[in-house]
Amino acid sequence: MTKTKIKSNSKKQQHLQDNLQGELPRVKKTIKLYIGGKFPRTESGRHLTQNDHQGHPYAQLCRASRKDLRNAVMSASKAFPSWTSNSAFLRSQVLYRIAEMMEARREEFSILFQDCFGLSSEKALQEIQNGIDVVIYYAGFCDKAQQVSGSLNPVMTGHHNFTAVEPVGVVGVLLSRQFNFSKSMEDLCATLALGNTCVVLIPETQGALLAPLAEVLHTSDLPAGTVNLLSGLSRELAPHFYTHMEIQSLILPSDVESTDLKQAQIDGAENLKRIHVSSKRAQKSLESLLRTSEFKTVWHPQGH
Repeated sequence: MTKTKIKSNSKKQQHLQDNLQGELPRVKKTIKLYIGGKFPRTESGRHLTQNDHQGHPYAQLCRASRKDLRNAVMSASKAFPSWTSNSAFLRSQVLYRIAEMMEARREEFSILFQDCFGLSSEKALQEIQNGIDVVIYYAGFCDKAQQVSGSLNPVMTGHHNFTAVEPVGVVGVLLSRQFNFSKSMEDLCATLALGNTCVVLIPETQGALLAPLAEVLHTSDLPAGTVNLLSGLSRELAPHFYTHMEIQSLILPSDVESTDLKQAQIDGAENLKRIHVSSKRAQKSLESLLRTSEFKTVWHPQGH
């Protein structure tokens, strides 16, 4: 009896070892939204399936709705006074912290880029490094943009006339359907550097990016609601970005259709929304920084 049990157990162990030597089944990820510093599911209960580069299911994405967008904009509006009132130096420290957290998760990002977007190991590591470089660039620009773009203007009267750069408020960022991580990070960080808050729509083609990016932002000392990430169908949510009255500026992807751009300009005219089309590659330039800013001129009597 004892020998039979021992033999049976040994067969089970051998069977288990044979299974372990094969490819283990991968657990599909469930990726939630990132709104107001929390990770809620979509209120609609809908989801999307993102496949890896071989066509196999990789993750379940929340399919954000119009109400999710409204909640995200409300969170961004509430966070704006806190984020924009911080000193430029503090904002630069927070952005630098984002780069640090991306560096710590370099391997996780690299595996994601390989699995979902078919990049080689070398290209995946280069892509994450390019993204980190972009974040550091705009972290360094936070406390320099005012000096570079502001001015003391010569006037005829007895006044000092200053032009200062200020953030516009809540910015909607629609990422391209074509994967370009460094460009996505530029659209995000150039918006944050001057003190704007933002709502980012990650299209269904790269929705899996939301999970590691949200975790990086969540651990980078950003005030809750400063950045809100939505995953969903671009064709469904983009029109609501165009018409939302509390979104002061829009950054559209470089591959935006001409009809969509025209519609965004028509709808955005209702609240004088600033519409910008992103470049195909990360520019790392002052122009990218100033597209979500406005210039305020102050007159002050001399001798007072």
